[in-house]
Amino acid sequence: MLELIGQYIIQLIQSTGYAGIFVLMALESALIPIPSEITMPFSGFLASRGELSFVLIVIVGTLANLAGSLVAYAIGYLLEETILLGLIRKYGKFILLSEHDYHRAEKWFRKYGDKIIFVSRLLPAIRTVISLPAGVFRMDIKKFVIYTTIGCLIWSIFLTYVGFALGENWTSIEQYFRKFEFLIVGVLILAVALYIEKHLNLRSKLMKK
Repeated sequence: MLELIGQYIIQLIQSTGYAGIFVLMALESALIPIPSEITMPFSGFLASRGELSFVLIVIVGTLANLAGSLVAYAIGYLLEETILLGLIRKYGKFILLSEHDYHRAEKWFRKYGDKIIFVSRLLPAIRTVISLPAGVFRMDIKKFVIYTTIGCLIWSIFLTYVGFALGENWTSIEQYFRKFEFLIVGVLILAVALYIEKHLNLRSKLMKK
C-alpha cells in the first residue's frame, strides 16, 4: 500500500511540480495519510538535479502544511468533541486515524500547552493530529499559525535537504530518519529540563522577594 502511494506521489510531483507538492503536503496536514517523508525528499532529489528550486520547494511545502493544518484546526473548532470522536470511530480507519491518536494529541496539548504545536510538527506520529485538539480547545489562531509555520518550515527544510543530499539514494531516508527521531527526542528532553529549571529558579527568586 505504502509503495503504491509512493509511486503516485512521485508521478504527481513529476507531472505537476510545485502544485503537486502543495496538494500533497496540504492533504497530509489535513489528516489524509500522505507521507511527507516521500513528498519532500523526492522533491529535494529533483532540486539536486536542477529540475526544481530548493527554496521554492521549502516555501510551498511549509505553506501547504499550514493550509492543511488550518483545515484540521477548523474541524476541531467547529465540531463538539463528542461529535468529533464519533466521526473518528466511524471514519477514522479510512484515513488511518484512531481515537488513541486523538487522545494522545489531546493529552500532549493539555500537558504542554500551546508550544506543543511547534514541537509536534517535528514528530512524525503526532504532527498532523495535534491540530484537532488545538481547534477543540480554541487555541489562539495567531499563535497556532506562528508555531505551525515555524515547525513546518524546519520539517520541510530537513526533509528537502535529505533528498537533496542523498540524490539518487533519496529512498534510503528511512535509516537516517530514525536517527533524526532519536535526536529530536533528545533535544526535546533537554528543552523540557531547561524550561523546568528556568521556571523553578524564577519562582524561587520571586518567593525570596
